[in-house]
Amino acid sequence: MNAPVQPSPSAEAPGLSGAPRRSLAGLIGPALRLRLLRAAALLPAGLFLLIVLSPPLNHDVAAVLNFTQRWVAGQRLYSELIDVNPPLIFLFNLPAAWLAEYTPLDGVHALLLWLLALCTLSWWMVEQLREGLPEGPVERAALTALVPLAMVLPGYDFGQREVLMGTIAIPYAFLAARRMLGLPTGRWLLFGVTVLAALGFALKPHFLAVPLLVEGAVLLRRGWARLRISLADPVPWTMAGIWLLYLVSIPIFFPDFFGHVLPLVWDYYVDLGGLSAFRVLLTEDMGEATLLLLMVSAVCLVGRFGPLVLALWAAMGGAFLSAWVQHKGWTYHAAPIYMLGGLTAGLIVARWLDRALPQGRVQTAAPALSAAMAAALCLLMVRGGEAPFREINFERDKGGRLTTWLKQHAYGERLLILTPDIWPIYPALNYANSQSTLRFMNLWLLQGVNQRCPENGERYREPWEMSRAEFFVYRTVAEDFAAAPPSAVLVTRHVGIPWCGKEFDFIEYFNRHPLFAEAFRNYRQQGEIEGYKLYVRAD
Repeated sequence: MNAPVQPSPSAEAPGLSGAPRRSLAGLIGPALRLRLLRAAALLPAGLFLLIVLSPPLNHDVAAVLNFTQRWVAGQRLYSELIDVNPPLIFLFNLPAAWLAEYTPLDGVHALLLWLLALCTLSWWMVEQLREGLPEGPVERAALTALVPLAMVLPGYDFGQREVLMGTIAIPYAFLAARRMLGLPTGRWLLFGVTVLAALGFALKPHFLAVPLLVEGAVLLRRGWARLRISLADPVPWTMAGIWLLYLVSIPIFFPDFFGHVLPLVWDYYVDLGGLSAFRVLLTEDMGEATLLLLMVSAVCLVGRFGPLVLALWAAMGGAFLSAWVQHKGWTYHAAPIYMLGGLTAGLIVARWLDRALPQGRVQTAAPALSAAMAAALCLLMVRGGEAPFREINFERDKGGRLTTWLKQHAYGERLLILTPDIWPIYPALNYANSQSTLRFMNLWLLQGVNQRCPENGERYREPWEMSRAEFFVYRTVAEDFAAAPPSAVLVTRHVGIPWCGKEFDFIEYFNRHPLFAEAFRNYRQQGEIEGYKLYVRAD
């Protein structure tokens, strides 16, 4: 008699034989999985949103905000507040300055609220303009994720004029695509996008390259057969009218800009720290932006991807030209190229996937593909020294340490700032709720007029040897300082002026003026940090 067969130790336990093995996706369920993938696609935008809300505020943005707050407080723009920027950026900052003046919000948080309101408006406009545009499943999901991401993608440079222009250029490009296709657009939406675009492109003269190329793309797409439609199109004429009104209004409301500031800019600022047209392309940010433009252009030239890609590509090209002609190669100059270029590249990939994947599969794969594209664009912008590393290390770097120092010793006070620096003076002054008494944002003009050593062989020119620009700085700093002595004087050791026998010393330079010397006798050095010396008034 045969013995009974014993079950193998590896055999399944009773009741589990034949039980189906379910994957994690099966356990989650299709509806929840879809929601999770859509959330994952928006996660990079959420991460960059946290970055732009975290300190530090961009230094140039902080400086413009500080000047606007001083303007709201009663100082006159371009006479008591002298800056190279045309007035539109100060007008743009007025709502934030008013919020800071009349509500519990401080200037930084008021400005961030105002900037996010602009992004929200632009995003809403894009969503309205997408109605009726032909979109595949992957393209639909990709645009939903990439448009908000593009608006916060610049990270630390959020709020710069280039970034404002890039944000506004996105709905403008969508409107251009509708115009190419002949799709009707609501009157108020058409007018709103056009006005917003005109104001954004008027922030700097260089930005006009964007509408020039985009309107050229619209004409090219429509063709000569529809020239009458193009001539009757209200968009370019409305923008041109707004630009003309703005140009005419400057000498009326801000006469000192053309009469006093612009000559200083032309003589001393334009070439300060500038690079040649070739060398600017070899800088890190402009070099990468150039490669991105070349790759996107190569794909656009060999393929047909529709009017929206054409409009975004033209806007990207205009952003590149506007950055190139400024001859600086700074991060914020390249920011709109990445914003518009990332969106264009993502749209090209999405349209290719919509055509390449089987119809049944593309619907289910679209959310995951959009999440992957958003993550790829996020990783492209996370690079050394920029977001999120600036924000993570702010408390430990020069800007954070100076901010803490000013909060401790000069919170809410008036300071005379003697430095050619913007960073880290701004945003340290903003966070310390302090105000500069200098008529300029910094001493860039003194730096500009001292690029050559004095002909007299001495370290400093005598007053009668100074140019009108240098004497203006020399005289007004001393007179303003003596007339209303601030609580403290902050001066840097690092002046950025060529060595001429010895280092240029701002205190020594201005102490030659009797009014400055008399007032400065009442100040005592409190300390020094990161090359900045703080003198506090003794009485």
